[in-house]
Amino acid sequence: MNKSLLGIIDATQNFESLDILTNHRNVAALPIAGRFRLIDFILSSMVNSGISNVAVYPQHHFRSLMDHLGTGKNWDLNRKRDGLFFLPVPHTAETNGEITSLEHFSYHMTYLERSEQEFVVVANSHTVCNIDFNAVLKEHLKMGGDITEVKKGKVSLNMYVLKKDLLVKLIEERKETGYTSVSEAVQDHYSGFKVNVYEYDGYLATVDSIGSYFQTSMELLKVDNWYQLFMKTSPIYTKVKDEPPSKYGAGSNVTQAMVANGCVIKGEVDHSIIFRAVNVDEGTSIKNSIIMQKTKIGKNCKLDYVILDKDVEIADGTVLIGSPFQPIVVQKGVKQGELMNS
Repeated sequence: MNKSLLGIIDATQNFESLDILTNHRNVAALPIAGRFRLIDFILSSMVNSGISNVAVYPQHHFRSLMDHLGTGKNWDLNRKRDGLFFLPVPHTAETNGEITSLEHFSYHMTYLERSEQEFVVVANSHTVCNIDFNAVLKEHLKMGGDITEVKKGKVSLNMYVLKKDLLVKLIEERKETGYTSVSEAVQDHYSGFKVNVYEYDGYLATVDSIGSYFQTSMELLKVDNWYQLFMKTSPIYTKVKDEPPSKYGAGSNVTQAMVANGCVIKGEVDHSIIFRAVNVDEGTSIKNSIIMQKTKIGKNCKLDYVILDKDVEIADGTVLIGSPFQPIVVQKGVKQGELMNS
């Protein structure tokens, strides 16, 4: 158990280009890879690194995120001491629910003051990776700097290790410095902080648009990427749901696809991700698509480069054809009619 590190997951980010999928859920709760949510990757990385005290700071539409995380039991964070803390933005006349990261942290200073850990990991919730924060802390102590930034080549993961006292100082002095996040302090060459870099060499993807969400999902269908991310020695945990195995009809054909439990597949599925409890009827062809939970697709449909959110119903004979650069996205709960060609 790592008693030195405190985990902070900054889930305040909201991306306009993801609105159609996040106008009713926090970005951190966006379903991905068949049965996971985006936050599972960073939360599992922290738990696998022995971090037992984690706080999640969400800003928008966090009901589904609360439902997903629950008491933290699935991540072994339902503890008498430390554990998982959910610290949302207070909706006051002053904030109106829209504040910056450091401002958000300032409303929950008691949490930081009561935490016994000396160092803190500050990470976002929309980066897909599997990282060992023990190694980052070791590098931080070895180099002796103020802040250690995690990067892959020239790309920042927007994850930082620093002393908790320094984070408190950044929060308390935010109005004088103008910093709204740890990232801004790191990027300011005149800040006076000694910033070191920890080089991460595993799988990395950032989900901040429909395009990056689609591309990341398709990348996870490649075996090499899958094994880089879902390692036996460092598993990715998620909320456990008890559902029966998927059923495959006599005429079904499934190739290079990820199919979660509870599905009924009677048609053809190729190079696609099918979440829990999806129904695909006879004569239907699905290619290069993402189909989320409890969606029902009728007979003789043709779907290519499509993202269907939860609880969508597709009528018999419907045709939806998008492109790799502009997949068609159908919002949660929509009933799609026939012959809706793009």
